[in-house]
Amino acid sequence: MKILFTGASSFTGYWLVKTLATAGHEIVCPLRGAVENYDGMRKLRVEKLSSLCRLIPHAPFGSENFSNLIRSGGRWDFLCHHATESANYKSPDFDAAAALQNNTQNLRAVLAAMKKVGLRGTILTGSIFENDEGKGDEPLRAFSGYGLSKGLTWQMFRFYCGEAQIPLGKFVIPNPFGPLEEPRFTAYLMKTWREGKTAGVKTPDYLRDNIHVDLLAVAYEHFFNRIAAMNSGEAKINPSQYVETQGEFAQRVAREVRKRLGWECKLELSKQEDFSEPLRRVNTDPVAANFQNWNETKAWDGFAEFYAGPK
Repeated sequence: MKILFTGASSFTGYWLVKTLATAGHEIVCPLRGAVENYDGMRKLRVEKLSSLCRLIPHAPFGSENFSNLIRSGGRWDFLCHHATESANYKSPDFDAAAALQNNTQNLRAVLAAMKKVGLRGTILTGSIFENDEGKGDEPLRAFSGYGLSKGLTWQMFRFYCGEAQIPLGKFVIPNPFGPLEEPRFTAYLMKTWREGKTAGVKTPDYLRDNIHVDLLAVAYEHFFNRIAAMNSGEAKINPSQYVETQGEFAQRVAREVRKRLGWECKLELSKQEDFSEPLRRVNTDPVAANFQNWNETKAWDGFAEFYAGPK
């Protein structure tokens, strides 16, 4: 199928595109800016994407360039909207209304234009950080303004896809980890251990749902096939893997890395004092046993190899 995929330069976006491309789909990926303007880990992901898809610079969702791409691109089978406004996503000053505007700019016109040339379905990426997702402490409120913007984006897509009678899927992402990630939790652990230092875990009591990013991508490709087979309506999946506290997850990572790389992987679990986020929030659909072509041991091997760096 021919897929218009937004948000490909993100950590999860890269892995989703890679898996869809490996499955034989033709993928076109609009980018917000110029290819040469990316830096750091995002630059590396964009460089790797160039062999997997066609990159279109300066074409944020709903913009004039984005609309021109739709009009000039011939037939479109699918829209995978993974792009989202996420800068400073943990900040209390995150502007949910502005993020919603960016996430859904000219949505009705985009869907109409794509349906005119063959659109068969849409998948929107959701987040465990948004309201009313997963399971955990009630009420299931949004973690932040970012989470709020994601929940509002979903409602916009539900409304306009329903109006246009376009099948819609929602793929809810928990806490992915793996190669090519931004410097977040597991990247911090690996950098600290590689330097021979002790890694601190400040929020060991949070119950979260961490998942290998390549397993997440396999689940996405299967969900894509499910939505592509639908004639109408909507569906949702909340893929889940390691449901445990962040302290327990850090210990899991330490065990897996220690036996592969021989690092000490020392940990210090703090007495948690920050409970600004819900104590418990996890996804509801375990997926690790569902896919015979995914191997947990190989996933950990790849994780350790990436962070070990050149030998």
